[in-house]
Amino acid sequence: MTDPAFTSVRYEVSGRIARLTLNRPERLNAIDAAMPGEIRRAIELANDDPDVHVIVVAGEGRSFSAGYDLKQFAERSGAHQQPPVWDPVKDYRGMRRNTDDFATLWRSLKPTICKVQGHAVAGGSDIALSCDLVVMADDARIGYMPARVWGCPTTAMWVYRLGAEKAKRMLLTGDTIDGRTAADWGLVLEAVPAADLDARVEGLADRIAGVPINQLVMQKLMINQAYDNMGLQGTQLLATLFDGIARHSPEGRWFKDFSEEHGFHAAVEWRDSGRWIPEGGEG
Repeated sequence: MTDPAFTSVRYEVSGRIARLTLNRPERLNAIDAAMPGEIRRAIELANDDPDVHVIVVAGEGRSFSAGYDLKQFAERSGAHQQPPVWDPVKDYRGMRRNTDDFATLWRSLKPTICKVQGHAVAGGSDIALSCDLVVMADDARIGYMPARVWGCPTTAMWVYRLGAEKAKRMLLTGDTIDGRTAADWGLVLEAVPAADLDARVEGLADRIAGVPINQLVMQKLMINQAYDNMGLQGTQLLATLFDGIARHSPEGRWFKDFSEEHGFHAAVEWRDSGRWIPEGGEG
């Protein structure tokens, strides 16, 4: 079964497995305005389907997701950033909606398995790390580069998966790591050669699909409750607010202005070079 109502994801069911595929391969499955809500709708369909036991989340083409389509958002005047007078509640409401949409992967009653090839970076890492289990190609990359300027990972899953020190290592640098390192650190379940990725994910999905749904739901709710007790939702609230602040700080506004004038890739090159970032929009 394929649902034709989606524009940025593809949703299919085969046997006991639902497949949610990010479907903007021409943009490396970068997140557009439609994708977060479509992820939520696909998860709701899977949870409502009595035949579905497990959900496989993937990205079409050569990359899982390159994050928010920041070339589009950063280069377009007025996009993803408010005028000089910033309304933090308006900003929070918009970004919190996306955070909650991604979090449906975590809060789904049925298990979610993410398959990562190529990249799962920036907002794409929010999607991947919101899944219950993540299997990466060993040469794939994961990271949150906007931690350097213009972003904060709103799902906050880095710290809950890595612990404080390694989460700081990633978010204080904006570096990416490969799948093998991510598995060694415990960020993801495992990393396998790219040629084996499909088979490994299918084997895991088939194994989970053989468990009764009520058993899967009870085990997942019990485990997730421990994370809620550690303050996951409160941390996501703070992270989503900080994401808005990061886009409206002096450095964030400079990044946006520079992107509009010189292009997003030029702004990223400056951001990642370690050079001093001018404040107040002065280049």
